[in-house]
Amino acid sequence: MKAIINGKIILQESILNDCILLYNNNIIDIVKGNDLKQIDHVEKMIDAKGNYVSPGLIDLHIHGAAGFDTMDATFDAINSISKSIVKTGVTSFLPTTMTMSKKAIKKALDNIRDCMHKKLEGAKVLGAHLEGPFISEKYKGAQNEKYIIKPEYELVKPYLDLLKIITFAPEKDENNIFIEKMKNHKNIRLSMGHTEATFEQALKAIDHSIHYVTHTFNGMTGLHHRSPGVIGALFSRKIFCEIIADKIHVHKGFFQAFIDINKKEFVILITDAIRAGCMPSGEYELGGKKVIVDKESARLEDGTLAGSILKLNEAVRNIRDHTNYKLNEIINMASLNPAKAIGMDHQLGSIQKGKCADLVIFDKNMNVINTIIDGNIVYEVNTHEDHLR
Repeated sequence: MKAIINGKIILQESILNDCILLYNNNIIDIVKGNDLKQIDHVEKMIDAKGNYVSPGLIDLHIHGAAGFDTMDATFDAINSISKSIVKTGVTSFLPTTMTMSKKAIKKALDNIRDCMHKKLEGAKVLGAHLEGPFISEKYKGAQNEKYIIKPEYELVKPYLDLLKIITFAPEKDENNIFIEKMKNHKNIRLSMGHTEATFEQALKAIDHSIHYVTHTFNGMTGLHHRSPGVIGALFSRKIFCEIIADKIHVHKGFFQAFIDINKKEFVILITDAIRAGCMPSGEYELGGKKVIVDKESARLEDGTLAGSILKLNEAVRNIRDHTNYKLNEIINMASLNPAKAIGMDHQLGSIQKGKCADLVIFDKNMNVINTIIDGNIVYEVNTHEDHLR
């Protein structure tokens, strides 16, 4: 058995002080006090030294990091992304595809499936997020218009066991044929994104079983008092909504209002990071297009935002710094809410007995000190581990 002492333990509803967290591969218990003498059979101990102990963060929308992209379709790519993002507190993620040829998408999905059955050196792969090619030409963003097609069940059919989220433009789904075929697959979350749906079309799609929105505000019809668009529709329903909280994709002054309106239980922090994530400024590639990256953003040559270089722990810090929400509530947006959205909250997303021991130790600025996956340290800034004799 292992233990973490002297930490501020972030639970779903509160933050605990003066408690010991016990775990092996799973969370065993939380006991009052910081005296290990009261506990038998503790073999390893981490002294959190007054820092926060959080559930591991879950990124449901990430294309790449560390110079690699999901569409590279290699083990090295997924493994390198996996190793890189644990430094940001992410313990599990959905490698995310983009609009490219069917052949390239299938190759990427086949590779993600293979990687789920191999030992990665960092964050766990929970499945895949298919973003495109079923999107709007008008709101394609940095996606390649050449490969955009209408929603096609036959393309996703071989991957129904793998896919957790499918982003698509519902107005491209004539007579709701795709939605109807996907209704039987409750394990897959259908998401509106890169869409020019009207308010009425978006509401109809939500009522037909779309319960998720991809990078809210970006790549969709905006809010106007005479034409409420997708934003008006999602504000009219309870629906999980991603947000890229980098202060560029969404203005920091609107973080509070967005969460207030959408409700904190339905907000999901994501990065939408590309291969430039966790890398220096320079020129990169996304879906065959040149991307110019500075210290703040990633853009195509015409200035179009091309994903982000956001880290998930930075997203948590940005929401904390620009809203009045409590830290445990914000951590939920990057852990419990994502787990609920893909139906995995029975084992992930919070510090609770029986759940996976996916844990992160943060300092007060949300910098990562330790990342623990399935009870094992996979990243540490300094040595905080002592072996009990």
